[in-house]
Amino acid sequence: MNNINIGNKKIGEEEPVFIIAEISCNHLQKKEYALKLIEEAKKAGADAVKFQTYTPDTITINCNNEHFQLKGTIWEGKTLYELYQEAYTPWDWFPELSKKAKEEGLIFLSTPFDETAVDLLEELNVQVYKIASFEINHIPLIKKVARTGKPIIISTGIAGIEDIELALETIRKEGNNQIILLKCTSAYPAPLDEMNLKTMQDMEKRFNVMSGLSDHTSGIIAPIVATSLGAKVIEKHFILNRKEGGHDAKFSIEPQEFKEMVEGIRDAEKIIGKINYEKGEETKKHTFVKRSIFVVKDIQEGEIFTNENIKVIRPGHGLEPKYYEEILGKKSKQNIKFGTPMKKEYVEM
Repeated sequence: MNNINIGNKKIGEEEPVFIIAEISCNHLQKKEYALKLIEEAKKAGADAVKFQTYTPDTITINCNNEHFQLKGTIWEGKTLYELYQEAYTPWDWFPELSKKAKEEGLIFLSTPFDETAVDLLEELNVQVYKIASFEINHIPLIKKVARTGKPIIISTGIAGIEDIELALETIRKEGNNQIILLKCTSAYPAPLDEMNLKTMQDMEKRFNVMSGLSDHTSGIIAPIVATSLGAKVIEKHFILNRKEGGHDAKFSIEPQEFKEMVEGIRDAEKIIGKINYEKGEETKKHTFVKRSIFVVKDIQEGEIFTNENIKVIRPGHGLEPKYYEEILGKKSKQNIKFGTPMKKEYVEM
């Protein structure tokens, strides 16, 4: 797979993981919070900040019958309209949010939930789009996003294989092949035993795309494990202070936690490294624990090498042990002192 360029960032096999701070509704509908979150995301090591672009009326209708009641979730007791009314990001903020992200050196992106949101984001010239897992069957929306020609990151939380295939087919028919699929568990917070991160690796092979993780767990271990399994993108919900509440607070992490997550991801990248059979500089310092052939008794010129006067011991400064049996029974070409590393030039061949 070729690299995907998002602004000044490259996404690919040999590139650093692209880390997104998902702000969502964690601004508590206070613009100063939203701007502060952008600043803190930069300090914590994020590459990008992500918002969501919808209004209650672009995502649902104001109806309170049983079809619109939220049951069995952390948002129990609300209607869809009430939830989104409390959670959406006012659209007149977006120019300032985008500008602030640029000033901080961050990529600004958002999840559009209808075609009018795409129009708004195009006016801001966003460099990448995100499709939420709950929108993966919104084919008209996906088609419009694909036609922008920009990279598309798609969460797969509620999607089956058929949903993913249809979304990818829709995008590719528009001539856009810049696609990253994120493994996502649509539970809030997500239990660790439902993460199934091996699915990321299967998605890459099955769908010929890059993969990553949109994480809804309450800790930071999942993104680090995902990195070790080859994630190219990590998305994590970001909040200033969980104690202040918010609809996403239970599965969001605070600045210090986000910083620790980023450090863990970067350390994991170092550990993974690349395919390399050469010894590193630190490893080379430990040749003293490697075996080699040493002279263990004073040897006179013409004397025969035997099990008594040469041995395979530590350190590794002498001739390789593979030559030991070849040397036995042969004569020494010179006097050799006890404790001398063995060399081929000492042996009459």
